[in-house]
Amino acid sequence: MSDIDWSTRRAPDLATFETLAEAAFARLPDEFRALCEGVVIRVEEFPDDETLEEMGCESEFDLLGLFRGTGLAQGGGALNLATGQFPNMVWLYRRPLLDYWAEHDETLGHLVAHVLVHEIGHHFGLSDDDMAAIEVAAEE
Repeated sequence: MSDIDWSTRRAPDLATFETLAEAAFARLPDEFRALCEGVVIRVEEFPDDETLEEMGCESEFDLLGLFRGTGLAQGGGALNLATGQFPNMVWLYRRPLLDYWAEHDETLGHLVAHVLVHEIGHHFGLSDDDMAAIEVAAEE
């Protein structure tokens, strides 16, 4: 039996998720983080209706995270912002992440890191193998 008293625990709130995302980002390899200059990480409860429709989601729980912007592979980056253009952003969605976590056998911190790396990986145009290697390096 666990030493944690779950009867007094609440689901992590948005601020806690932001802390998890910041900690996951801090564990990424230095050279990877250096390339992320200007990428903004946001945590929201759910994706908005427009995003759900655009992504073809059947439920608001279908999307765990999202990269929006112009990836480095397409010539984007912090220094290439056109006037009025939003910065590159990674969105993490708290409620879908909690739902996924409840159904799978992994820690919440690992899940947040996985989604963060996957979404940032889109910024770089990385393959799934590249992203898996970055996750392994972050866990060492």
